Amino acid sequence: MHELSPIERTAVAIAQASPMLERTEAWAAVNSGTRNIAGLATMADMLADAFSALPGHLALVEPDLVDAVLTDGSTQQIEHGRHLHLAVRPDAPAQILLTGHMDTVFPVDHPFQTGRWLANGNLNAPGAADMKGGLAVMLAALEAVEASPLAAQLGYEVLINSDEETGSLSSAPLIAGAAKGKVAALTYEPALPDGTLAGARGGTGNFSLVVHGKSAHAGRNPEEGRNALVAAADLALRLAAAREPMLAVNPARIDGGGPNNVVPDLAILRVNFRPRDAGAIARAQAALDSAATQVSSTHDVHVHVHGSFNRPPKPLDAGAERLFQLVKEAGADLGIPVSWKATGGVCDGNNIAACGVPVVDTMGVRGGLIHSADEFLIPESLAERAGLSAVTILRLAEKGLA
Repeated sequence: MHELSPIERTAVAIAQASPMLERTEAWAAVNSGTRNIAGLATMADMLADAFSALPGHLALVEPDLVDAVLTDGSTQQIEHGRHLHLAVRPDAPAQILLTGHMDTVFPVDHPFQTGRWLANGNLNAPGAADMKGGLAVMLAALEAVEASPLAAQLGYEVLINSDEETGSLSSAPLIAGAAKGKVAALTYEPALPDGTLAGARGGTGNFSLVVHGKSAHAGRNPEEGRNALVAAADLALRLAAAREPMLAVNPARIDGGGPNNVVPDLAILRVNFRPRDAGAIARAQAALDSAATQVSSTHDVHVHVHGSFNRPPKPLDAGAERLFQLVKEAGADLGIPVSWKATGGVCDGNNIAACGVPVVDTMGVRGGLIHSADEFLIPESLAERAGLSAVTILRLAEKGLA
């Protein structure tokens, strides 16, 4: 354990004085579910206004186009919100990346729309922990860094995307570009209520398997039909059988079917894979290819596979271990215990790590029950985590990960 330097103590005080709670409450009052384009536009403008207090070039970037498979088997380009990108001192000797997301999982018509204070003092509000509180922490830490005499040594990019909750498909190229050349990255997903961080993460892949069969009368000539629903069910069973300790497989939904007296000619199987390492991705892809081929042959149908493994597994390599140790030491000097454990969840930290950049991706607030109407933020963690970020960033600026 070391003592905080005078520069670090000043930065912590500035970060903790930031109006983080007020910002979090205001941002959580905006419904910015991933598909709520109007809400995301409002949120992007609010964030652009807040982050414009930092120097550098700020832009709201139009999203890349993303194809989605509809329930009728056709593909359609899905609209996404703009992404916020800020670049500060790109020629500074130390370069880091900070990322977050402005979208939530709550659709525009979800009943969870407003915040309230709980009897235990926690804030229950949509996106308060995941991750509007984290965005407030990020901004507070950067405001403190900018007031520091070490600011000139540090360059950074901030990327706040609008589609993280659905896999960051429209922002993946931005993430990869922003990660290029960075010594480290910090992402502001929430920590657990006790402050535990996410360490190693598994990966994920989402697929839609479109099955085209042949329609026929269920009574007069069923033998002339090719039942797409039965074929999709067979696909689901074959893929479920590919489960193993390093690979979770979840056939989640079948769209299709119709009247009882008609052999269905269309079905779409939605399936999620959770590989824990690169080998599991290869085995999952082989299982997909094999199941599609065998079901096509057995049921005399056509199977079209749409999707990808969009978030690779994130192991803790040597660089990540050094970054976690730096955060842990910063926490110790602030009186904040820092530990981490592996998790099956995924986030943009997976994508950043796949670019070869060490990342700690749970630098946000302490909170819990995210993705539910019981989501909560522990308000005292705003100041705590802002101080932790400020010290971590200053030490990266001064010493890097050496």
